[in-house]
Order: sequence, then C-alpha cells, then structure tokens
Amino acid sequence: MRKILFAALLSLLTVAPAAAELRIEGSAGGVIGDYLRLFMLARQLGHNVVIDGPCLSACTLVLSVLPKNRVCVTRRAVLGFHAAWTPDEEGQVVTHPGATRLMLATYPKAVREWIRRRGELSRQTLLLRGRELAAMYRSCA
Repeated sequence: MRKILFAALLSLLTVAPAAAELRIEGSAGGVIGDYLRLFMLARQLGHNVVIDGPCLSACTLVLSVLPKNRVCVTRRAVLGFHAAWTPDEEGQVVTHPGATRLMLATYPKAVREWIRRRGELSRQTLLLRGRELAAMYRSCA
C-alpha cells in the first residue's frame, strides 16, 4: 500500500531531468517519511525545486531538506503548515506535540519565525503565500 501511495505522490510532482528540476504543482501532503525520502533524493541528485502551486503539510519539509538557494517559488505557490498528527482508532485527529516541535525545528529560521508570529502549529493550517513567501524565497524565472 505504501508503494502505491508513494507512486501517487510522485505523480503529483513532475521531474524534468534535463533541467534537474523537481516541480511541485500541487501536493496536499501525506506521510512525512515519504516526503523526506523524495526531497533527500532530490538534494542528492542536485535537483532544484520549483514550488508552483499548493505545497501543504509534509510537502513543506522541502524547506527543511533542500538548501534555500535550490528552492524557488512562483506566484501560485502556497505553503501550508500544521501540527504533526495521525488518526486514532476511530479516525479522529491526534496531534503529536513532540513530533510537531521536531518538525518545526527543521524549518529555516525565517519560516519558524513566521509560524511563531501566528501562534504555534496546531490542527489549523497556516498558509504562507504572496509577498510574505516572496520575501523568504527567490522567485522562479
């Protein structure tokens, strides 16, 4: 099942090998480990990442894994941050404060400060986009 989910994740992202570019056009997130593996592979292969649409939840870990100079954003880019969570036996959301603190600690300082100015990570998604995002990451040509 995880292989199917990872294949679905890869279908949401496009890789242009000639340009050494990973383009995120829309990702709702998913399993943290799957995203970390994907972004670590992109880093090892020297790919740049273009965020060209929603990059939500675990997708935002791209900011933790790739150097800032290898990430750019378009006007359509939106980053969505929330607390780490898993469903319980009844399907209810259970947040994990320790995992959330660890995840928050991996983000670049500017992103951590932006999150802290809005409170802390919770079940509610915080959206970073527009001028605030453009002030942190270079624009894609």
